[in-house]
Amino acid sequence: MELISKNDSIMMSLAHYFITKENYTPINVQGAQDEIWLEKLEGPYRVIRINAKSIYNDEQYLTDIYKINFIIKQIKRKTLSFKVNTLNICLNVNERVNLAKKFNITSIKLDSLDEVKENEELKQNYPKIENNIINKLNNFDLIINVTNDINEKNMKSTKLFEKVFSPKKIIITKALILINIIVFMLMYILGKGSQDIETLLMFGANYGPFVRAGEVWRLLTCAFLHIGIIHLFVNMYSLSIIGSQIETYVGKVKYLIIYLVSAISGSLFSLVGGASVSAGASGAIFGLLGSLLYFGYHYRLYLSSVLKNQIIPIIIVNLAIGFILPGIDNLAHIGGLIGGYLITMALGLEGKSQKKDMINGWITTILYLAFLVVIVFFVK
Repeated sequence: MELISKNDSIMMSLAHYFITKENYTPINVQGAQDEIWLEKLEGPYRVIRINAKSIYNDEQYLTDIYKINFIIKQIKRKTLSFKVNTLNICLNVNERVNLAKKFNITSIKLDSLDEVKENEELKQNYPKIENNIINKLNNFDLIINVTNDINEKNMKSTKLFEKVFSPKKIIITKALILINIIVFMLMYILGKGSQDIETLLMFGANYGPFVRAGEVWRLLTCAFLHIGIIHLFVNMYSLSIIGSQIETYVGKVKYLIIYLVSAISGSLFSLVGGASVSAGASGAIFGLLGSLLYFGYHYRLYLSSVLKNQIIPIIIVNLAIGFILPGIDNLAHIGGLIGGYLITMALGLEGKSQKKDMINGWITTILYLAFLVVIVFFVK
């Protein structure tokens, strides 16, 4: 007596391949029976659905497609995606049914594991499947192999999750806050205070004519100056919240690079708009928000609600405030936001970024900064 049916065997073998070899993640779809849902944010197909239910005619197929599309719409909202290519693998469908593509859903029919190796859609998008699909095992061996391999894959995913999200000792953020406070105090001890223009310029505030004259270090030093105690308090409070998260998620070295590049990016963007004397860590902090946006997007299976309900609204509200209230260098905020996003792409995220993505990130970051440099220093 067979332990599992032919369709269940095919379903288990396909799920095993996509999870262990293509790094797809199972999706919990409420009410789903005799079907498996898988997702991969960077896959040729974002979603794969393996269906063992019987489909006898075109009407049943169209009903099934509308059901898939309803679930895909929920996935789109959850992951902030505009287009989700879906592969619908049907294991029990009448040969007279027209498996037409609809709603970016591509359907294929498989009757056996041998057909997996012959299917052009699978071979084109997943060339490794021919040599990596489990086949010709008895039912007991299949269950053992699939269970062990998927458990091993889940353990690796759990370790990665714990490594990224586990609480860590915050050092860089505290050091940056301390430096900002010390510089603020020195402006009163050695100068005429944080709101005095001469003192600000003496300590390295951002000022176009001086930067173009060769004092390029102002692009960075201005990020450690603040104009008034309220300015300092607001920025340091924001840095303590956002900086601690980024330092935890990406690590101390990458975090420091993101902060410094964002600060310089914000300063350059500020000069593009011809700002007068400017100072503050807000450009760098917006860069951290850009980094958090990139991180949240790639980890949106874990942070979807945080991305939609916290990160994006915070960015929008703060940019809106910058446009409404006078005296706020919103160009520095925009420049920092873009710089932080791009440099995070270049540095990469553990377990998420591929080499080609990081190379594209470096190319884009360098071109972006080079463009700002040309505008600031060579275009009058």
